[in-house]
Amino acid sequence: MAVRTQVYEGLLWQHVVAEKKLKPGDRLPPVLMLVLYNGEQRWSAPADVTSLIGLPAGSPLWPWQPQVRYHLLDMGAVPDDELASRDSLAALLFRLEHPHEPEELAHLVDEVVGWFRRYSGYDDLKRLFTQLVRQAIEGYEPSVSVPGDMMEMRSMLANLGETWKKRWKAEGVAEGEASALIRLAEKRFGPLPADLRTRIVAADGALIEVWLDRLMEAPSLDVLFSATN
Repeated sequence: MAVRTQVYEGLLWQHVVAEKKLKPGDRLPPVLMLVLYNGEQRWSAPADVTSLIGLPAGSPLWPWQPQVRYHLLDMGAVPDDELASRDSLAALLFRLEHPHEPEELAHLVDEVVGWFRRYSGYDDLKRLFTQLVRQAIEGYEPSVSVPGDMMEMRSMLANLGETWKKRWKAEGVAEGEASALIRLAEKRFGPLPADLRTRIVAADGALIEVWLDRLMEAPSLDVLFSATN
């Protein structure tokens, strides 16, 4: 990453020069390289190029070696309660990168909207955060059409939250019935083949109920799990 940030810095300055907006005698603008990291494990890579160069400490070549360094923002290293107490876009960005239940995400969107209402003149950043909220919603429901306005997204989250609760409840019931069917079928017929267990777990609730109704009278596994009309 240290080497990569050095390349990015050089490309940025090349772009500034290519724009031909610098006047004679102007210097290149300063650069602060930030690395934003949201992985589960804590960051341990070197933050500067100097520590990667194979030269002894007293080498006379050091004055000619690059000295690029980046600043790390490790999201996972900051406790959630500390992030929630900070009134900053950086804290909101970190929290948006974390997984959330629909209701928690809706409250977080309220905080994002409230921040931009308190601090005007950040239209570019507002568009960026609108896109981040969109990505968070699509992470739950990839097929849904997410509106472009953040307040409309907030309303959508309220509706989707109820839909997701019903779906999770139905999936939980189906999962419980599948486990019960496997347990009861094995009591009657012995251990089930792995492919049959997979078929049961993947079945919908209606089909599992059909198999449960057949369970006590079916003379064999073939009859129990035969195709239904």
